[in-house]
Amino acid sequence: MIRSGSLKLDRWVLAAAALLAVCQPAFAEKRVALVLGNSAYRNVPQLANPVNDSAKIAATLKEAGFDVVDSRRDLPAAETRRALRDFADRARDADIAVVYYAGHGIEVDGSNYLIPVDAKLERDTDVYDEALSLDRVLIAIEPAKKLRLVILDACRDNPFSKTMKRTVASRAIGQGLAKVEPSSPNVLIAYSAKAGFTAADGDGQNSPFTAALSRHIATPGLDVRRAFGFVRDEVLKTTGNRQEPFVYGSLGGEDVPLVPAPAKPAPAAAAPAPALSAQAEARRDYELALQLGNKNALDAFLMQYPDGFYASLAKLQLDKIAAEEIRVAATEKARLAEQERARLVAEGAQRSEQSKADADARAAEQARIAAEKAKQIAQDQAAAAEQKRLAAEAPAPAKEPVKEPVKEKAVNLAALPPASAPTDVTKSVQAELRRVGCLTGAADGDWNAASQRSLTLFNRYAGTKLDAKVASVDTLDVIKLKPSRVCPLVCEHGFRADGDRCSRITCAQGSVLNDDNECERRRANKPVAKRDTEDRPERPVRERPRPEVSAPRPQGSPQASGRGSGQVVCDQSGCRSANAGCRVEFRTFEAGGPYPSGGNIQVCR
Repeated sequence: MIRSGSLKLDRWVLAAAALLAVCQPAFAEKRVALVLGNSAYRNVPQLANPVNDSAKIAATLKEAGFDVVDSRRDLPAAETRRALRDFADRARDADIAVVYYAGHGIEVDGSNYLIPVDAKLERDTDVYDEALSLDRVLIAIEPAKKLRLVILDACRDNPFSKTMKRTVASRAIGQGLAKVEPSSPNVLIAYSAKAGFTAADGDGQNSPFTAALSRHIATPGLDVRRAFGFVRDEVLKTTGNRQEPFVYGSLGGEDVPLVPAPAKPAPAAAAPAPALSAQAEARRDYELALQLGNKNALDAFLMQYPDGFYASLAKLQLDKIAAEEIRVAATEKARLAEQERARLVAEGAQRSEQSKADADARAAEQARIAAEKAKQIAQDQAAAAEQKRLAAEAPAPAKEPVKEPVKEKAVNLAALPPASAPTDVTKSVQAELRRVGCLTGAADGDWNAASQRSLTLFNRYAGTKLDAKVASVDTLDVIKLKPSRVCPLVCEHGFRADGDRCSRITCAQGSVLNDDNECERRRANKPVAKRDTEDRPERPVRERPRPEVSAPRPQGSPQASGRGSGQVVCDQSGCRSANAGCRVEFRTFEAGGPYPSGGNIQVCR
């Protein structure tokens, strides 16, 4: 009797163990999360919602049954590093590790950084000391086995970039966050807005991204990729297509929910679920791969669907990605070749080495231009094919309005048409055109004639064929790849180009600036005859000398000498004896004398 009871007990224990073994996988995964929210910035205006957003997500994950939810707020740099270090220890034996961050972020030279509340960022190089790179966050979640997820609600309009001083003119400081490609498997990085765009902080208690995220991320049994697809659709609708969340990275073919579906006993005679058609399944999987937008996702799709309409579309998308990779490699090679040529010139290398470096630089530049053209062609082909697909899948107009079921709309992740370029894209393109020296006006978001001319100049000097009539995300990506000035600097007369600015030309003493903007020796002034004689001394006026008439000497005669007083007076008629009772006097011409030099006259009483 005792033996029989013991056997029954053993059977019951074995049955219970078997039942637990069946139900255990759904709940055995260890899930840990670190939630950070920075609102109280000390050196820039505070943000309203990040602390509220982090509290909302922390509560959502706790309700979802996460084993560890470490929620921190308003951390300075040192405490943020300590929190990441402690979280890395918790993630060592975890299956799923999640890091959520709300606050300010910044992109410098293509790398993304999270900004603690005590950061000042007075210059661009301070970001390496005062901020935390996204790579540091990825290191903290690296030990997780099944899923490593980083969620960044950090694409807000960054006030630090407006006051930050640049130590190098070519260092790019972008708007929003830069595109990332995780190098490790099973890694997803979710942005609240697409790379290069800014996200709204929200007028309510939470940002639009966090509000949608809290409604979908913890849905039991929902694959995390589909959850972010629903978040994207909701945010696009809420913001009027101005903000599009985006996910970077890839996972395998199995569903990976953050919250496992509850275990349900299978009914005895369960009706088979209606299966999707092969075309509908291919379409759904293609849209998921297109949403991820990377090579791994498209390769996985082609492994499952090697032929057919959607396979052709996936191959065009892969051609586009491959052309972009070739273009990036060619651009880097051209940059390195130009640096080598400049180095040899600066060091005064041999002419043969300089000639070889010049040839290599020209070849690399030609290869870069060819890669730019090939990338543009592949991009146009992929865009045209995608437009045809959307047009073909659009429902035919019905005679009577038919209401679509809500669930059918939710499944189609790529059904929304691409939104027109918002003002943020235009401002970003204008800011990049200013950085490469092609635009002199302000980045005001108005794509006017001046902006179109600046993009035309960029096409001319960069060898690209971008559409100058509109500012697009592809245009922004192409310009951001240029590390330095593209359009030449044009200075006014009297100034010369000095790096990225115009410097006034100063000539040495004795030299002047000519019409060719060059200094030349000042020419000596030649004497010029002038009619004006006011300053010259007056010459003395010489009077013409009058002919002197010498008075004839008196010719004495015996007759004359015996008459009168014996004096003789002479005039023009001749000489004669003075009359009796008269005397002879010598007088000048002015006093009545007969000659200019004076002469004798007789004076009678």
